[in-house]
Amino acid sequence: MRDYTWPSVYFAYLFFALSVALALFFFVRSWKDGYWGKEAEEIKFQVFDQKVNHGTDETEN
Repeated sequence: MRDYTWPSVYFAYLFFALSVALALFFFVRSWKDGYWGKEAEEIKFQVFDQKVNHGTDETEN
């Protein structure tokens, strides 16, 4: 009889390590891109302010 406990444990630890590594990677990447600073939400307001309606209103039909 074979014991399949160790492969599943190794897979679980590998999965957890990959999850933590990806979370840290995206955290560091977002930190470098400036999403955690004082002006983190400034880009959101710039996009909303620059949105152009092109003279048409979709609610009028």
